[in-house]
Amino acid sequence: MLHLSLRHIKKMIKDIHTPEVTDVGVAIIREDGEDGFIWNVYLLNLSADLLEGVLVSSTGYGQINDEPIKTSVLRHSLDTVEPLDFSKIEAIMEDLFVLNNEYWVSFYIDKIMYDKKFVFLPGTISEEFFTSIPVIFKKGVLII
Repeated sequence: MLHLSLRHIKKMIKDIHTPEVTDVGVAIIREDGEDGFIWNVYLLNLSADLLEGVLVSSTGYGQINDEPIKTSVLRHSLDTVEPLDFSKIEAIMEDLFVLNNEYWVSFYIDKIMYDKKFVFLPGTISEEFFTSIPVIFKKGVLII
């Protein structure tokens, strides 16, 4: 039976190389829909590399009227995202903007796995924070 101390486990975790995610972002954009505006969430690949095996988990959490709230976790498989391109993750309801909206993205580049958590804080999905979104060429809120 293998017995590892907490010290050994911490050292093993510290020794795991986790590559930094750069040039990948998540944007939330208000777009015209059939019945008015719709908000869509996109994954942006701003790099020269192909993203493969792309998986995204999304969830919302926080408090409303001092009550803890957590939405369902949704999982999306985007397969690949070409260099300097984007892919739609999901639509998001405006009612959820009072929560933390988290997108945990994982993917491979050249058989190396990357992952990063993108969190839109309550109140940040707003015209006040709009910027020009590269490769989509629309205005929205972007986290890189």
